[in-house]
Amino acid sequence: MLGLGRVVNEFDLELDDGRRLHAYDTGSYGANARLAVVWHHGTPNIGAPPEPLFPAAERLGIRWVSYDRPGYGGSTPVRARDVASAAADVARVADALGIDRFAVMGHSGGGPHALACAALLPERVVGVVSMAGLAPFGAEGLDWFAGMIDSGVTSLRAALDGRGAKERHEASATEYDPEFTAADLAVLGGEWSWLATIVGPAVEAGPGGLIDDDLAYVAPWAFDPAQVVAPALFVHGGRDRIVPSAHSEWLARHCPMAELRLSPDDGHISILNSATAAMEWLRALVA
Repeated sequence: MLGLGRVVNEFDLELDDGRRLHAYDTGSYGANARLAVVWHHGTPNIGAPPEPLFPAAERLGIRWVSYDRPGYGGSTPVRARDVASAAADVARVADALGIDRFAVMGHSGGGPHALACAALLPERVVGVVSMAGLAPFGAEGLDWFAGMIDSGVTSLRAALDGRGAKERHEASATEYDPEFTAADLAVLGGEWSWLATIVGPAVEAGPGGLIDDDLAYVAPWAFDPAQVVAPALFVHGGRDRIVPSAHSEWLARHCPMAELRLSPDDGHISILNSATAAMEWLRALVA
């Protein structure tokens, strides 16, 4: 795969349990390379690393590593996977590449999976960024659905009713309307039009990955965000109604070394304009 002049190496890992993980690696940036960052994709996406951020990565000496979550792209589905399972999968990818310590970064549904790595691999994760990420369902003191778009509430409530209900919802004629803000639409018409290239491959074989993601979001995560002892940065748009900013506010209160950056005029996608600053924050951790 080629991305803005940078070759992305794609490879498959055959695991001891018979599963396959499809992974991606941009490689190092020579003498300037200082930090590997594992990217966690949203729902429904494949795991290709974020091409719009490649120029910033080259400037900062960041190596992108990523993978398709089970059920997406080239990775074997895992029925009833939980959010915590991302940590073991990331450890396997990092081991295969000979990477000991790394940072993690996720957008939207990738946020919880990045937090799982930070919580469960504390000796390896040097820092974590969650952008527009979800908080655990049932989090004390958080009205989880408050401010969320109607189609999102309907979709996630179907997941709460179990796999059968969620499968029926996805098979129905009901359409998910993200209700993107004007700011979201502007960035989707620009460099973040790249997102369209990772949605199609994620759903071409059906909604299985999306279903497994949504079931995992509303089930117990199998870790506590309070276990995230590495520095954590939560970035969120104030106009986001796909994942309301109250989710990041809750997470920032419950992670021991957290910083919260709210962008009042940004939505769920336009918050990605803050990704370069978040990368600079990560890079400073290993300066």
